[in-house]
Amino acid sequence: MDEKNLDLGRLRPYGDTMNDGKVQLSFTLPVADDVRGSEAAAQLARKMGLTDPGVAHRRALDSGFTFYVVYGSVAHSVDYENIRVQAVAGDVMERGAVSDYIRDNIGRKVVFVGASTGTDAHTVGIDAIMNMKGFAGHYGLERYDMIEAHNLGSQVTNEEFIRKARELRADVLLVSQTVTQKDVHVANLTELVEMLEAEGMRERVVLACGGSRITNELAKELGYDAGFGSGKYSEDVASFAVMEIVGRGLAKAKGKV
Repeated sequence: MDEKNLDLGRLRPYGDTMNDGKVQLSFTLPVADDVRGSEAAAQLARKMGLTDPGVAHRRALDSGFTFYVVYGSVAHSVDYENIRVQAVAGDVMERGAVSDYIRDNIGRKVVFVGASTGTDAHTVGIDAIMNMKGFAGHYGLERYDMIEAHNLGSQVTNEEFIRKARELRADVLLVSQTVTQKDVHVANLTELVEMLEAEGMRERVVLACGGSRITNELAKELGYDAGFGSGKYSEDVASFAVMEIVGRGLAKAKGKV
């Protein structure tokens, strides 16, 4: 990589050489898997602003539906140096340090209740955060000494989620959303906040959500304390939650460990 030509003020995608603008995108068209469909994919890519687009891969998904991978170059750039994002604040502690922090500052086990709510049937995300084996070497909350973790699974209605949270005397509520077609995740996440407020519970819990299309900025806009997207693990969630509990004065004892 020729870093001498790198200009973060006019950042462009990198493929073979610096600033070549090479990108790859994928999409599905409701057409047959043939050369006519490939040309349609290439023409769409041109209309999206790609220069010299080519179909690198195509595959029939069903009769009348074809998946395409298209590559090409873009002329656009962004000013990377002036980009500001609303990231989740606070340091990330490793698993043992989280338990020590809870012992020193809360003095009892912290109750986490998590689920994939609404019609969402995907559990990969919530399992990665909650379950003992975790994901990619990052153990889940069930393995934390000072955390009591309850994974309710998938397709949990907001009503049932709130009922279990109350029953288990939850400190932290974690919502995983994978299905996002037609922004169904936004509607479901919004409904949960409204229901918690109606029940008088919102200010008594730490509320966080996660998923591939979840950003901290979106979560905050919807009324959550934090949002965790791709590349975040149990220690990110646990560190934020326990420090939020202490910072908001929610660490009232529910029975010493």
